[in-house]
Amino acid sequence: MSSYEPFVEGWDFVETLGEGAYGEVRLAINRKTQEAVAVKIVNADKLAGNKDNLKKEVCIHKMLQDSHIVKFYGQRTEQNRMYLFLEYAPGGELFDKIEPDVGMSIAQAQKYFKQLLNGMEYIHSKGVTHRDIKPENLLLGMNGELKISDFGWSVHAPSSRRTTLCGTLDYLPPEMIDGKMHDEKVDLWSIGVLCYEFLVGKPPFETESHEETYKLISLVKFDYPSYVPAGARDLINKLLKKKPEDRLALKEVLKHPWILENAKLNKKSAPISNVNPRGSSSASSSSK
Repeated sequence: MSSYEPFVEGWDFVETLGEGAYGEVRLAINRKTQEAVAVKIVNADKLAGNKDNLKKEVCIHKMLQDSHIVKFYGQRTEQNRMYLFLEYAPGGELFDKIEPDVGMSIAQAQKYFKQLLNGMEYIHSKGVTHRDIKPENLLLGMNGELKISDFGWSVHAPSSRRTTLCGTLDYLPPEMIDGKMHDEKVDLWSIGVLCYEFLVGKPPFETESHEETYKLISLVKFDYPSYVPAGARDLINKLLKKKPEDRLALKEVLKHPWILENAKLNKKSAPISNVNPRGSSSASSSSK
């Protein structure tokens, strides 16, 4: 339970959906219309010197209008707190759909991955780099459709390159690990990591220590379980390239044979198991 009970006129706050460093996200119901929204409640006292980052997040989120992005409805400030009204995604986080050390069925992974690609293609077309793509920031809407959320680390600067180390450890690209300049191609790396996690149930560079994970990312060293399809391996290898300029562009990813072939499978009505068959051997990646 929250240490405070937020109140905004006209809305009833029902339950906590998530918590973060600067506040929490609550489910709110409009008393008149019964509309359900997610409200990100930011405590101004906890923001300290990060107020500009919040303003940037709001500006970026406002400009993005796409079916695969959580909608931004508006904001309000009351009692030293800022309330950001966002689309409610009743399906929760995609993270909860990924079975640890197993992942999803191939059909499920392809479906969500293609929706992610469509959303990211739109985001990049607006000159925005997300910089924190991970399962926890991918939500599921009323009909199970994928929606990208949380633009706290995002930047809107089509022609600039950055050096800030940001995001989540398991999804950081080599150029960030090595302290080099980076651009929108960091998202291509994160997308490759996600594709692997969808199929395997864990990120490719996950270890018990930060230092070892950093090392594996920098070397682009990881293995595939035997059940990962050859087509998926080829796609992941083309995204997890050490040199950003060598990564497959989003438009080309959407045309990749594994995406196109599995799109046809998704149209068939035959039931597909929710769990990948597991093998006993693994194959190393040579993507660098």
